[in-house]
Amino acid sequence: MSEQLKVGDLVRAPYKTGVYIGEITNERPEHYLVKVIAVIKHPTQGDLHNPKQVNVPLFHERRALAEREQTNIPKAMVKKYEGEIAPYKETLKAALDKLKAELLEDSSEWALLSIEKLNQLEKEYF
Repeated sequence: MSEQLKVGDLVRAPYKTGVYIGEITNERPEHYLVKVIAVIKHPTQGDLHNPKQVNVPLFHERRALAEREQTNIPKAMVKKYEGEIAPYKETLKAALDKLKAELLEDSSEWALLSIEKLNQLEKEYF
């Protein structure tokens, strides 16, 4: 059984391939509505159904959820968060830099295309 959380709690919430810190703003039968406060992990680029492939119909550019954006997260995936929370822009930059550093160690076509997409996103974010 998952831990009991309530509206107003700070949580760690994965969404697709990203991970965020947020605040629960509503509870539904199977989900929490979570308002994004910070980014822990930037979403992976590309096709979720064909990971690390470039020869796909559409290589998705995946943006991080925006500050104060709200999204439904299955209750079982949401965990209580305790700790300091840096400002959204700082956490977004740190998560983006970390993902780019990991990709720079990979010389595959997928990594190179992912870096290209992330560089474009970085210009839009900042």
